[in-house]
Amino acid sequence: MEYEEEAGRPHKPLSPKQNVRKNLDFEPLSTTALILEDRPANLPAKPAEEAQKHRQEYEEMVVQAKKREIKEAQRRKKQQEERCRLEESIGNAVLVWNNEILPNWETMWCSRKVRELWWQGIPPSVRGKVWSLAIGNELNITHELYDICLARAKEKWRSLSAGASEAENEDTSFSAADREASLELIKLDISRTFPNLCIFQQGGPYHDMLHSILGAYTCYRPDVGYVQGMSFIAAVLILNLDTADAFIAFSNLLNKPCQMAFFRVDHGLMLTYFAAFEVFFEENLPKLFAHFKKHNLTPDIYLIDWIFTLYSKSLPLDLACRIWDVFCRDGEEFLFRTALGILKLFEDILTKMDFIHIAQFLTKLPEDLPSEEFFTSIAAIQMQSRNKKWAQVLLALQKDNRDMERGSPSLRH
Repeated sequence: MEYEEEAGRPHKPLSPKQNVRKNLDFEPLSTTALILEDRPANLPAKPAEEAQKHRQEYEEMVVQAKKREIKEAQRRKKQQEERCRLEESIGNAVLVWNNEILPNWETMWCSRKVRELWWQGIPPSVRGKVWSLAIGNELNITHELYDICLARAKEKWRSLSAGASEAENEDTSFSAADREASLELIKLDISRTFPNLCIFQQGGPYHDMLHSILGAYTCYRPDVGYVQGMSFIAAVLILNLDTADAFIAFSNLLNKPCQMAFFRVDHGLMLTYFAAFEVFFEENLPKLFAHFKKHNLTPDIYLIDWIFTLYSKSLPLDLACRIWDVFCRDGEEFLFRTALGILKLFEDILTKMDFIHIAQFLTKLPEDLPSEEFFTSIAAIQMQSRNKKWAQVLLALQKDNRDMERGSPSLRH
């Protein structure tokens, strides 16, 4: 009825102003309306100069908007081209690794061509295979041994849950003979491993796998047990390898001299590593080295966390994997070269900071590290001091400093 009443009413003629609006090609909105339209009849008309000024401003706004659109389109096109180049580069690299390098690993892995390709980053699809070959299996661990260690760990978990090992848990010193009690500590750390990914949390697809590898290791090496930081290393391996192969790589990796020194908390050897690091620190970054010395900032403050997790906790995961690529190729030396690369990259910032701010900065590095700039910084680091390479410097310090006192490492020539 309301509709019929409306339909029956005579329509009022449109005002001249409404006729003008109706005849426009578009409906002006916001500032466009203020610029292009005359003012309402109840307000004074725009002066001609003001109207002209508004029209010019509007035209300038349109020009700038078009420029921004063109610039944004060019940016998107450039990103797309770079993405295509990257995908093509990765695809070509995968073919080279699969068809040329991996089938002839023993003869090709140390060639110049392969080393250069290695530096650019190993394609994710072959990364696990390359890591396994590079890390090796000096411990001769088999899949069957992993199953045995895992079964033992599960039995230990059951006994802990049932309270059968209550007497063992009373010994909080965790002697070398009973480090397996550290199995209980694993549960606490798994949820803290890459929490943003969620895949290692309770109920996540990789939670049980990570739990199994860490548990099996504590039974394989009860003299070492579980140490915080191990979960990050195991998690990175799980993302690139099957469970048993990840365990083999994990066990062999932790058996390397540097990792064993840190995870067994061999203070004397750790101090020797710090002293060797400082030799190359002073050689490469003398200004920053002096600044750190002035503020009594010793390597243990930032290096321990980096070494314990092989940078997987401190750097974005994709960048950490690239560090692992070269670490698997060059060994422990590259861990300390990477540390110097980080210091070099942020040298200008760090030289302006005091002790507290330096420690905070190095403990939590920026999340948006540019990978190419980062690797350029690492490449600029020279791991040679007075014609001695890293291994030679470390060996000399080991001989001279076996009885080094505990405390902050000092540089000795």
